[in-house]
Amino acid sequence: MTSTSEGRRAKAAKAPIVAGGHTRIRPFNTRDTYPEQNLDNDLCQAVVAGNTVYVRGQIGQNLDTSESVGIGDAEAQAEQAMANIRTLLEEAGSRMEHLVKLTIYLIDPRYREAVYRTVGRWTKGVHPISTGLVVSALARPEWLCEIDAVAVLPEEEQA
Repeated sequence: MTSTSEGRRAKAAKAPIVAGGHTRIRPFNTRDTYPEQNLDNDLCQAVVAGNTVYVRGQIGQNLDTSESVGIGDAEAQAEQAMANIRTLLEEAGSRMEHLVKLTIYLIDPRYREAVYRTVGRWTKGVHPISTGLVVSALARPEWLCEIDAVAVLPEEEQA
């Protein structure tokens, strides 16, 4: 695939769609995201339902290129995940200060300090609730942490 067609596909994937009365941010299909797996699921990176924004689990992956970043570095992956969350919240019409819940998945409890320190920088003064889990693996072996989020739309954005 040429870089021009890759760029068109990335831009097309960014266009929100409305399905079921809810806005879907950055829709994609898993056959493109995980070409090595036999999958065909229509998903998106975030959903705006009413005044709530639900953000899919974010990992150390560039939202625009799908390239993994910070391989072997949980702190760098958490940094990318939080940057992705900020981007998706903004695309949905929200902001980091409107976060209400984070769920943090680690594949090793020894990553907790580095990941939580990174998350703490991004949520300073926000005080969301948080749940942390240690899991045996994530979708790809190079991913060390995953963070999903729930936020609200600011009242001024609600019609």
